[in-house]
Amino acid sequence: MATNVEATADEIARLRVGDLAPGLAQLALTIAASLDEQGGQTAKANAARELRATLETLRKLAPVAAETDRVDELAKKRQDGRIRARRA
Repeated sequence: MATNVEATADEIARLRVGDLAPGLAQLALTIAASLDEQGGQTAKANAARELRATLETLRKLAPVAAETDRVDELAKKRQDGRIRARRA
């Protein structure tokens, strides 16, 4: 099982927000590190809540992934065909 730091770093990398909000990304990693350390359950619960809120903010900052489906691919081919037809 991955540590909280590893899981948080993986999520930050997957979201591609490290360069967009480096301070917030580092804060998330610091909070995750505090969860991996020995300590009281109350402190860990508070840290977990803060980590969740920080990651939620990072998710909102993440760029929207450009996903295409079969319909988008067909529409692009159709548009490309129209452009070629106009040139001919």
